[in-house]
Amino acid sequence: MAESPASRFVTFRNAFLTGLLLLAPLVVTLWALASIIDIVGGTFRPIFLFYLPEWLRDQPFLSLLWDIIATLIVVLLITTVGYVSRYVFGKYLFSIAERAVQSIPGANAVYNTVKQIMDTFSSQKRNLFTKAVLVQFPRAGLHSVGFITNKAQGEPQAKTTDEVWTVFVPTTPNPTTGFLIMLPKRDIIELDMTVGEAMKLIISGGTVVPPWPAPKAPDLPPAN
Repeated sequence: MAESPASRFVTFRNAFLTGLLLLAPLVVTLWALASIIDIVGGTFRPIFLFYLPEWLRDQPFLSLLWDIIATLIVVLLITTVGYVSRYVFGKYLFSIAERAVQSIPGANAVYNTVKQIMDTFSSQKRNLFTKAVLVQFPRAGLHSVGFITNKAQGEPQAKTTDEVWTVFVPTTPNPTTGFLIMLPKRDIIELDMTVGEAMKLIISGGTVVPPWPAPKAPDLPPAN
């Protein structure tokens, strides 16, 4: 069935508005950039010409050269503003938003818990856990997943007859709190799962279990 004139008009109108919405930000950006370049070029052009020899001021290529220099100056200025807004203004807004969330009863507890978990998964904190292990805790016969944090114990090592390692046993589902235990090396079972996989196991309350045996990487064909 052929489209009616009214239907074709609606299709044309919708396509026009869609194209306008897509092009408007680009046109505004280009217009703003051209205006800034024109302002900078007009403002600093006399200073630029003042330091040039008189015989060079009337050269035809000078106008093009100054346009290129003005464009580079504007690009550097915009980039500087971007860095400042990202690292200074952005942090300021984030601190305001954080204080606002902290003032909301109930929401502050959820926010603090999520923030603590994110801090735990940060690269700096994750490097503190060298290995995922299995230990009998809080009593013999019960096993908990923990992380080796240190193998050199100083005074505690010197005053025991066994080689003891420090293990951090986090709580579930918030792994930012837990128990620090020192136990003999022979009582520690090292696991093949990664620290990240062990963290997922703890945070999920045991619902996310890493596959076992761990999948093997596919064999690569021999190089010719």
